[in-house]
Amino acid sequence: MKKILMGHNFIREGFASLDEKYEVIYPEKPLFSRSEIMERISDVDAFVPNFSFKTDPEMIDAGSNLKLIANFGVGYNNIDTDYAATKGITVTNTPQSVLEPTAELCFTLMLATARKVAYYNHKLHNNTRLDWSLYGDLGMPLYGQTLGIYGMGRIGQAVARRAVASGMKIIYYNRHALPKEIEEKYNAVYVDFDTLLKESDFISLNAPATAETYHLMSEVEFKKMKNSAILINTARGQLVDAQALAQALKNGEIYAAGLDVFENEPKIPQELIGLDNVVLSPHAGTKTYAARMEMEIEVAKNIVNFFEGGQIDRVN
Repeated sequence: MKKILMGHNFIREGFASLDEKYEVIYPEKPLFSRSEIMERISDVDAFVPNFSFKTDPEMIDAGSNLKLIANFGVGYNNIDTDYAATKGITVTNTPQSVLEPTAELCFTLMLATARKVAYYNHKLHNNTRLDWSLYGDLGMPLYGQTLGIYGMGRIGQAVARRAVASGMKIIYYNRHALPKEIEEKYNAVYVDFDTLLKESDFISLNAPATAETYHLMSEVEFKKMKNSAILINTARGQLVDAQALAQALKNGEIYAAGLDVFENEPKIPQELIGLDNVVLSPHAGTKTYAARMEMEIEVAKNIVNFFEGGQIDRVN
């Protein structure tokens, strides 16, 4: 019987189909430590890390019988996919189950930052002075504003759909322009990155963490944005230079930021703590019970289909 090693003590419900076919090994604690994984991975056929667990060459080498790494998450920068490929190990992810919940949180952060919901909430809860006058502590609208999407893939398009419904205009940047039928669906206009920075009232980052996107948003980019612009990042923390972002927010170079991801999670950059124009959330794009169950089901499907034949979400 094939062995499946779970790096996290996942809720069992979504993985029920695996229990019927394989020996599934869960930690008794919330998660296995790295050393505990290293002790157990040598004789397993598949390993399931979550999106923040580093699966590097040393760990891959320890998995002498390993055939599949089925990532619990859509982003797979936590796994050395190229090295896994050299060892004949397939890596999969969960692109479908994360789609709508991540786009939903992205739009939530747009509203929370623009309409200052988090700011108002904090002030009122702490009985801190808030300007109740007609023109005090004003927020920004979404209706009629331009949303620039960096990475118009499935999640980017799900964000665009919500934005169009709210009366926003869409411009986007990708490596390549999308087919005309997709552009027409959102009335989206393909632009270069420089134009995206200069013309957007909101910028949503929806691209993976790669060498190309590392610190994509830094000092130079923030200076090109409108002083009234808002940055939203629900992709990966590595896309944003947090120190440069904090300086841009303090200097009024941009209006606000909504961040769900950070470069060294769960550590939050100290430069951002306490700023009134930043809304922070703890990598919560899929942090609902329904989304977690869908992710489990998608991971289980990848495992079963890999071993028994069928379509998988392969990334290497």
